Amino acid sequence: MTSSASTVTNSPAAINLGRGLDLRSPVMLASGTVSYGEELSKLCDLSKIGGLVTKAISPEPRTGNQPQRIAETSCGIINAIGLANVGLDKFVSDKVPFLQTIGTQVIVNIAGKSIDDYCQVVERLDQVEGIAAYELNLSCPNVKGECMIMGVSPDATREIVSTLRKLTDRHLMVKLTPNVTSISAIALAAEESGADSVSLINTVVGMAIDYRTRKPLLKNVTGGLSGPAIKPIALAKVWEVSNAVKIPIVGMGGIASFADAMEFLLAGASAIQIGTMNFVYPDIGEKIAIEIDNFFSQPDAPSFQEYVGSLIV
Repeated sequence: MTSSASTVTNSPAAINLGRGLDLRSPVMLASGTVSYGEELSKLCDLSKIGGLVTKAISPEPRTGNQPQRIAETSCGIINAIGLANVGLDKFVSDKVPFLQTIGTQVIVNIAGKSIDDYCQVVERLDQVEGIAAYELNLSCPNVKGECMIMGVSPDATREIVSTLRKLTDRHLMVKLTPNVTSISAIALAAEESGADSVSLINTVVGMAIDYRTRKPLLKNVTGGLSGPAIKPIALAKVWEVSNAVKIPIVGMGGIASFADAMEFLLAGASAIQIGTMNFVYPDIGEKIAIEIDNFFSQPDAPSFQEYVGSLIV
């Protein structure tokens, strides 16, 4: 199947993540923060970024967790949305036609309760044009008893990735959780079983409390912490994984500026995803993509490939 966009070859920061996932810019927008791109497209030129990762898609529509399911915290937000989404049928009929027009790579985030759920989504979407890759959500921390279980076990990760690898020739990106003893062990399991890249980190399990009511701010009690507060954790995990696997790494977690993005590249990420800050500055992806291009266009700048992973320790 064809992908939704091709690399702009004159971009100094263009990157090929393998198996057809060519990015005109290393900047992507993270799942769960841009829905399916329709509203954001009015505020951000999506053709300037490398890719958009859709809200998670499951076989059936999901209403998600009960409210309150999002709250602000120091330097970030905590959420327990619960993977609410329109479901596979509505995604194909109502969302894909728009995504085929946005002029950048479309990566579909996939979630489910079982391996069969993931297989059902991949088999259906593999017949749909305009999708470049799948990001396997094995690491959502606010849905009890579902995808989080797969993402904390190397054996479970191997099973689902190897199963899906047999079903598609499209790029498989595996999204990793920091809420494990060894994230590099999970990354290695994904690599060994056929993943083309890994994306990290997903949100960090957290909690927020109102001392006056003595109640948690979230109905779910705990949720996923994101935003600038988790950047140091994310950088450390990207660095750890970069020393363990050979496949490309897509870094995320608290990126709020050009400097943040460059730090992730130095730590070993070949591309990055911007999440929570899309809510604050809807055009942040476009702006950071332009800044990265400008940096690597300077006469004395290193090549993008030389820069990635060049942290001096």
